[in-house]
Amino acid sequence: MKTKQFYSHEELLDKTFGEKGTPKRAEYDMSIELWMVGQKIKEIREAKKLTQEDLGNLIGVQKAQISKIENGKNLTVATIVKVFQALNLDAKLSIESNGVELALS
Repeated sequence: MKTKQFYSHEELLDKTFGEKGTPKRAEYDMSIELWMVGQKIKEIREAKKLTQEDLGNLIGVQKAQISKIENGKNLTVATIVKVFQALNLDAKLSIESNGVELALS
């Protein structure tokens, strides 16, 4: 009988998208992070009892754009700032690179 090989989550990511630091893996990791930001926006929008259309009206885009944002697509810093302002949220953006940190609030 052939034995089955089991892989950890990290091993599967390495096998599928390459090791951390490779372009394909960085793209995958970024897509997951953007998706998580979108899901948090959706969670907050729903907690405030707003529809996608309501939020779209507040920031000047159509409902379809809000759907994309909540799925982590077409997310830019400018878009995130508009959404946070529309939802009346205080947020801090921290960017770290080579030991240098830039914080915006």
